[in-house]
Amino acid sequence: MSAGTPKPLASSGQKPIQEMCHPLGAEEAVLTPSPDVRNLTSSIGEKDQILPNGTLVETSSPSSTSSLLNRLDDDLDGETRDLFVTVGDPKKHVSTMETYITYRVVTKTTRVEFDLPEYSVWRRYQDFDWLRTKLEDSQPTHLIPPLPEKFVMKGVVDRFSEEFVETRRKALDKFLKRVADHPVLSFNEHFNSFLSAKDLNKRQGLALLSKMGESVKYVTGGYKLRGRPMEFSAMGEYLDMFTQKLGTIDRIAQRIIKEQSEYLAELKEYGPVYTTWAASEAELQGPLEGVASCMANCSSALDDLTQDMSGDFLPVLREYVLYIESMKAVLKKRDNVQAEYEAKLEAAALRKEERPTAKQVPTDVEKCQDRVECFNADLKSDWDQWQNNKTQDFRQLLTGMADHNIQYYEKCLAAWESVIPVLQDKQPQETETEED
Repeated sequence: MSAGTPKPLASSGQKPIQEMCHPLGAEEAVLTPSPDVRNLTSSIGEKDQILPNGTLVETSSPSSTSSLLNRLDDDLDGETRDLFVTVGDPKKHVSTMETYITYRVVTKTTRVEFDLPEYSVWRRYQDFDWLRTKLEDSQPTHLIPPLPEKFVMKGVVDRFSEEFVETRRKALDKFLKRVADHPVLSFNEHFNSFLSAKDLNKRQGLALLSKMGESVKYVTGGYKLRGRPMEFSAMGEYLDMFTQKLGTIDRIAQRIIKEQSEYLAELKEYGPVYTTWAASEAELQGPLEGVASCMANCSSALDDLTQDMSGDFLPVLREYVLYIESMKAVLKKRDNVQAEYEAKLEAAALRKEERPTAKQVPTDVEKCQDRVECFNADLKSDWDQWQNNKTQDFRQLLTGMADHNIQYYEKCLAAWESVIPVLQDKQPQETETEED
């Protein structure tokens, strides 16, 4: 499993996006997308947007990743970052209608888009889901980080247990941090509302989002794409391979956790047997109690190791499975926009044959080409950022797994070494008995 950008992308022979030419043109002149058209896709949904307090907002949200590559620095020490978000303090709410968990979302910022330097609001899972939907519809050219899955199998996982709530809190915290670190998504006004508004008005923009869905998801009308550019085909192939690798690791990890849990149950039953035995054997009481204590320490160490795998290792694997689904969805949207461009280009070519004096490159074809270029630029930028995040996440994940296993075996080794002196104290008496 490669941690970096796949080689096909690095060796791609594709022309730069800005050199795309219209085959309808008399000459192979380079088309320079106008700013208004270039901002078309990323700014969809900005008109007539209203914050929950009912006031219109003039947002300074940038429309393209390429225009903000240096806006936010990747400096992890926080010296250049201006937006910090944390999710904590989960609380359970029980009513006659429903039971749910809320989380405190704390924001600290120096951005001028916010009226205050610090906010503290309470949000439940459906609020996070609302935010992601808004981001997905208003920023269709960008990769939206995934949320933890909403539904769990009844009888298998207690969604109100302390362990499950904490795992979900960590996932929600990571979701907001990823959005806050994104040079475009973090300036989205819906994200601003989510972080600062006491009460979210989720009814705003339903009709607009419906139109967005029609324009972005169903633009091709059954048109079959001729073929992805090489670099985007390489992305799709990499995602398929990555999915397979993660699936294999997840299955094996699940089996290991199951076997560890069974072994842990045996250990917890095994240790007390020595304690019971020691009560009836005065001469062996010390060694038997020592072994029982050793078993208890080994059980505790194994319990910690199993919880680390369940609470830290598996969630990261699952997050990246969902991340892959999100990336594939963006690739599909990009393909739809390209298909729309190809369909309009073919239609324009036919019109040119029928009417040679007609305009060589219709305006709608130019605009559609600009949308393709904007989608390509944003997707490639998000891909690079995703690869960097993946490398860091898996390096941290594997390092943590190594540390946890080392700690487990060190605890077991220390437990067995502590019982050796107790066992050795009995050996001289046993030797004297044999000689007599």
